[in-house]
Amino acid sequence: MDPIRTCVTCRKRASRDELLRVVLQDGRLVADDRAVLPGRGAWVHPTAQCLNRAVSRGVFPRALKVSGKPDAGPLENRLKTLMDN
Repeated sequence: MDPIRTCVTCRKRASRDELLRVVLQDGRLVADDRAVLPGRGAWVHPTAQCLNRAVSRGVFPRALKVSGKPDAGPLENRLKTLMDN
């Protein structure tokens, strides 16, 4: 039985393998491919639509329980490489 997680953007439930875990490191949103980085994580579908909506709506600060707006640049770059492959 696969663990089930919920996408913070669209609120759809999916298996852990279908979602991407995002953590905050030094004020930047970082993709946690192996889901082993320390700290609170937020799960999101690895699609441009879910990521763009999450950034524009300010979902990550609420999900990660931080104040301010984290830098989403590294996460967007990682998503582009995932989509290219």
